[in-house]
Amino acid sequence: MMKNFGSSPLHNSNNHQTPNHIRERHHRKHGLLCALPWRFSLRGYGFCMAALFLFCFGSLCYQLNGGAPRILLDIRQYLGESTYLNDHGPPAQRALPFPSQVIYNRVGKCGSRTVVILLRLLAEKHKFNLVSSDIHNKTRLMKQEQVDLVKNISKIPQPFLYTRHVHFMNFTRFRIEQPVYINIIRDPISRFLSNYFFRRFGDWRGEQNHLIRTPGMKDDERYLDINVCILENYPECSNPRVFYIIPYFCGQHPKCREPGVWALERAKQNVLENYLLVGILEELEDVLLMLERLLPHYFSGVLDIYKSPEYRKMGNLTGTVRKHTPTLEALQVLYHRMRYEYEFYDFIRDQFHLMKKKIGLRSTSRPPVYPPDFLRELALRTPEPLDEDEELDSDLEDANSWLVHP
Repeated sequence: MMKNFGSSPLHNSNNHQTPNHIRERHHRKHGLLCALPWRFSLRGYGFCMAALFLFCFGSLCYQLNGGAPRILLDIRQYLGESTYLNDHGPPAQRALPFPSQVIYNRVGKCGSRTVVILLRLLAEKHKFNLVSSDIHNKTRLMKQEQVDLVKNISKIPQPFLYTRHVHFMNFTRFRIEQPVYINIIRDPISRFLSNYFFRRFGDWRGEQNHLIRTPGMKDDERYLDINVCILENYPECSNPRVFYIIPYFCGQHPKCREPGVWALERAKQNVLENYLLVGILEELEDVLLMLERLLPHYFSGVLDIYKSPEYRKMGNLTGTVRKHTPTLEALQVLYHRMRYEYEFYDFIRDQFHLMKKKIGLRSTSRPPVYPPDFLRELALRTPEPLDEDEELDSDLEDANSWLVHP
């Protein structure tokens, strides 16, 4: 008997399909329909991610080129005021975190008295606790002294700002929360010169101030020519005395007092990990503006106070008297002894300028008249006899133009 192919299921599918055939066909149609919106959603997702990447990249380039990051503040404010966030969760953070514990372990002769005067006025204005230590000549502490100081600082009612001439301390070693550190440094030679003459002659606050500070100093030491001190390698003008700034950031370890790479690298690491800001005195107004932005609860309005006539009158009294600059030959010798100090200073200056760019602060840095290579490559030579019509102090004038005396 011949089979009737005309009556096969292929020709009579509408009338003779089994339930399994119907389910299989239904699944094929459903899968095809689902694939279409999935394909569209991937395309839309890719478009959104590309737009987001371009927005973030453009914003980053804008900030790194010196533009103020106002757009980020606007977005943060918008999100904080949106109904969705108010209804479904806490508002977005609108300001930087408020650190309630700040330590300013101020470096000697780096503008610290100027800043402390400002802090006293700011503490009264903003109602934070300012504790300024009267201990000036105890920067290196024994272990028990560190324990006592850390405990005393941790007991200060918050918010507080503690300031003292003391080398960096790691609070976490004593199982206490680490405060925020800030500091200011300056050109190492300028700092050294300021300290040299301040110890001998004080400042404009009083003619006899230096006699009170160094009553045991004899006249031959007080009136020692600074060129003699440097070129004849007096202890005050050579290492380890001139290795001064780095230990403030390296810490209390004995090796922090030894001029070398170990102390330098440890100081850099501590700056990156524990300091909110380290500024340079040569750009003090920018430092104050950065502190105002980063720590508004402490420094809001600091520039208005700094530029006021009342403050200027007080600030002018902190200048060191009888200060002058050594010869270029002595400067070169001093620069060589301070090579680690200058490497650290350059690192801090670069970090400070990078932070100014990130925060959108437009300012011009004042470069030195002579770059460091000038001092490194200057030939140590005996000057030839001068003619009668030549200026005797021409070398001193050139040296004075290189250094900044804030």
